[in-house]
Amino acid sequence: MSHSRTQHLSKSAFAALAIGAIGVVFGDIGTSPLYALKEAFIHLGKHERDIDEEIVRGMLSLVFWLLIFVVNVKYIFTITRASNRGEGGIFALLSLIPRGLSAGARRGRFIMSMLAIGGAGLLFGDGIITPSISVLSAVEGLIVFNSSLKPIVVPIVVIILIGIFYFQQFGTAKIGVIFGPIMILWFVVIAALGIGGIMQMPSILNSANPMYAIELLVHSPMEVFFLFGAIVLVVTGAEALYADMGHFGIGPIRIGWYLLVAPALMLNYFGQGAAVLTGMESGLLDPTKAETFNPFYSLVPAPLLIPAVILSTVATIIASQAMISGVFSMTRQAIRLNMLPRLEIVHTSGEQEGQIYVPSVNSLMLVGCLFTVLLFPTSTSLASAYGIAVTALMAITTILFAVVARRLWRWRRRWVMVMVGAFLVVDLLLFAANAPKILTGGWFALAIAFGGFVVMSTWVQGSYFIGRKLAEETQSIHDFLGELWTDAIPRVPGTAVFLTTNYNTPLALKHFVEHAHVLHEQVVLMTIVSSNLPVVPASRQIRVEWLPDGVWKITALCGFMESPNIPRFLERAKTQGFNFDAEQTTYFARRTSVVPTGISKMSGWRKRLYATLSRNSVDATRSFSLPPDRVVDFGAQVEL
Repeated sequence: MSHSRTQHLSKSAFAALAIGAIGVVFGDIGTSPLYALKEAFIHLGKHERDIDEEIVRGMLSLVFWLLIFVVNVKYIFTITRASNRGEGGIFALLSLIPRGLSAGARRGRFIMSMLAIGGAGLLFGDGIITPSISVLSAVEGLIVFNSSLKPIVVPIVVIILIGIFYFQQFGTAKIGVIFGPIMILWFVVIAALGIGGIMQMPSILNSANPMYAIELLVHSPMEVFFLFGAIVLVVTGAEALYADMGHFGIGPIRIGWYLLVAPALMLNYFGQGAAVLTGMESGLLDPTKAETFNPFYSLVPAPLLIPAVILSTVATIIASQAMISGVFSMTRQAIRLNMLPRLEIVHTSGEQEGQIYVPSVNSLMLVGCLFTVLLFPTSTSLASAYGIAVTALMAITTILFAVVARRLWRWRRRWVMVMVGAFLVVDLLLFAANAPKILTGGWFALAIAFGGFVVMSTWVQGSYFIGRKLAEETQSIHDFLGELWTDAIPRVPGTAVFLTTNYNTPLALKHFVEHAHVLHEQVVLMTIVSSNLPVVPASRQIRVEWLPDGVWKITALCGFMESPNIPRFLERAKTQGFNFDAEQTTYFARRTSVVPTGISKMSGWRKRLYATLSRNSVDATRSFSLPPDRVVDFGAQVEL
C-alpha cells in the first residue's frame, strides 16, 4: 500500500497497518540486540583489547549514530522515496530506471540489471543466514541459564527451523494477525530491560554524545574500523524497511519506527552497555568469555530467564518469517521480469495478493538453513558469515538509487554526489570492515549470493538467445493468415488461445495447423507483457485488436507483483468487444526443450545449466492459471 493511499485511511486502519508493520518489517532489526553487542565484545576479546569505559561508551555512541544515519536518514528519509506505486525492493528500484534507446543507455541498463541480480542473490543469502543466526542466538539463552544445556541447542534450532519452513505451505494469513502484538510485546520487554540496566548507571545515556565515538576513533582507528564488522549487526534488517514498504506504506512504517521500535532498541543497547560496566566493576561479568557472557541476557533477572528465552525464540521465528516472505516476494518479481524460470507459486490467501508460497524456494532455504546451522553451530561463528551480504546489498541499493535520482528525477549532479556519496562511503566502510570475515565464514554468504547471481544471469542470457532464435524461425501473422486463405483450411467451432510474445505466428499455432489441418473459428494470440508497475490497474491492463479471419490479438499488462491469469484476462477483454465461451475454449502452449549443442555465444556449462533450469520450469498451465482439462502442449526442440 502506497503512502498516498494510507493518507485516506481511518485512524484505526492506519494503526492496524502500523501494528502489522511492527510485526513484519522490524522483525530482523528488532532481534539484533540478541547478538549485536555480544559479537562486538567478543571481537574485542579476540584482539586482546581490554574492555573499559572508553570502549563501551565509544561503542554505544557508534551504535546510536549508525542507527540514526543508516535507518533514519538513508532508508526512511531518502531511499523510501524511490517507490514504484508504493512498492519497494531492489527490483522495484531497477524498474524505475528509464529505458534508453542509445547503445550507451542499453549498456548502462544492462549493468544496472546485473547489479540488481547480484543484490537479489545477496538477499537470498541473507534470507538463509537471518533465520539461522536469529534462532541460534535466542536458543543460546539456555546456556546462560545452564551451561550443561549447550549440546541440545543445535537440535532445538534444527527442529524450530524445520517447523518454520514446514508451516510456510499453510500461509501466514491466519497467524500473521498475532505477529504485530507479539512483536509489540517484544519491543516493550526489551525497552523495559534496557531501562532496568540504565537505572544502574544513568550516566550511560551520555554515550549518545558523538564525541565518545570520535575519541575512540582518534585513539584506536584500526580497532574501530574492524569493530564496524560487528557493530553493523545493529542495522541488519534496515533493508527490510524498503523491501516491505508496499505491504504497509511508508507512513505506518515510520510511525512504528519512531514511536516504538527505535526507542526500544536504543534503550536496550544503552541498558546492555550499563549492565556491562556495572557488571565489570563488580567482577560478575567477563565480556571476553563468549561461552558465559551475553549482554542481552545479562539484563534479564534470573527468575525470568526461561520466559525471556521463550519470548526471544518466538520473536526470532517472526523475524525469520518476515525474511522468508521477502524472499518469496523477490522470487515472484524476478520471475515476472524474466530473471528466473517459471516456478510454482501458491497463493495462500484469497484476499491478500502478497500472501504467496514458493515450494521450490522454500525447500532450498530449508536445506540452506539446516546446512548453515550445522556448519556454524554457534551464533558467534555464524556472525562471521553475517554482515557481508547485508553491507554489499546496501551498497548496491545506494548505487541504483543514485541512478534513479539522476536519470528519472533529474536531481542536480552535486546533490546526488553529496547525498549518495555519503551513503556510499558508509556502505563501503561497513563492507570493508566485514571483508576480513570472508576467510572465517563470510565466504559462505558470498557463495550463496554468487550461486543466485549465476542462476539468474544464466537465465537472462539464455532467454535472450532462445528468444532471438525462435524469432528468426517464425513468420509474420499476416503471412500466415494469407496462407490460410490460399489453402482454404477448414474452421471448426470454438476458441483457440495461443501464447506469443509478438506479432509473429506462434510455433504452436503453425504446428497445430500442419498436423490437424483445421483451425478454430476464433483464434486468440495472447501476449503477456511485464510492466514496470507493481500492479497494473484493471482499466489499463487489457488491449484488444481485431485481425482478419476471426483472429484476435490480446495483450495483457501484468505488474511484477502480480501473477498472470489468462482466463481472467479474457473475461476482462469482453469489455472491448471480444466474446468467447470458456467451455468451448482450448489453450495451446509450447513446451520448449533446450539442447545445449548450438552455436550461441554462451559457455558450455551455462548452456547446460540453462537447459536444466528450462526442464524444471513450471508449465504454462500452472504459470498462467489455465484450466488443466483444456490445455494442449506442443513440444519444440531448440539448440542453444
